[in-house]
Amino acid sequence: MILANTRQHLTRNDAQLAVRVLARGSDAELSVLESRLANDGIDAILDDPELPTALVRSAPGAHASLPLFTYVMVRHALRRLGEGDRSLADYLSALVVDFGTRDRAVRLGESDDQVYAALTDLLSDVNDPDARRSFLVRAHLGNYALWLSGIFPDYVEHRRWNRGGPQLEYYEEMGRRGFQLAAEHRLAEEHGLAPLYAAAADRFGLLRLALNSLSDWLFFPNVHTPERLMRQVADETRWKLAS
Repeated sequence: MILANTRQHLTRNDAQLAVRVLARGSDAELSVLESRLANDGIDAILDDPELPTALVRSAPGAHASLPLFTYVMVRHALRRLGEGDRSLADYLSALVVDFGTRDRAVRLGESDDQVYAALTDLLSDVNDPDARRSFLVRAHLGNYALWLSGIFPDYVEHRRWNRGGPQLEYYEEMGRRGFQLAAEHRLAEEHGLAPLYAAAADRFGLLRLALNSLSDWLFFPNVHTPERLMRQVADETRWKLAS
């Protein structure tokens, strides 16, 4: 089960690296940042608007841990869209880290043998008689739809235009449904996850856009296709209308 716990995995070394990256070799700036860290906590450093670019462009940034790098990128992508909920940044970054490992994205867990290659396969199992599996399937439906539409929007759009595949809106609909069903499950209430899943369902489109921005900038920066351009224009227009 993916939890909103990325920040809990950050260490003192992560905090110190972030401070050094932001200081850019200035002893005076390093002193200021260390004081901010001591007085205001690590979130004051993680939320510094210069940190994402500093991590990418500075030599020390190459030594950032995966949880630190992913959380910072996701957090700032969400903030640029006006979303300040840290729990969503925690959850979304945990999803990226977890699903980026081997074939984890198509399994309910690392030790689960069943492979779900399609969202419809997950949807057919949301009412599994085993309560725990039903809950995991519902959450995974939301997670998998977000992973595919968020990190691989170019693949989705390529299939749409060349093979008649579903639009990104289909993934959003399925993802919202998965998270909403997960929020309604009794195990979500027992584990304190119902509010998080409800928020993910309500803001699925925004979460998808945040991941799209990271995919375009960091993961697949050299893609220049008509499909990407059309997606970006459509999403920008949609976001402006929603705002």
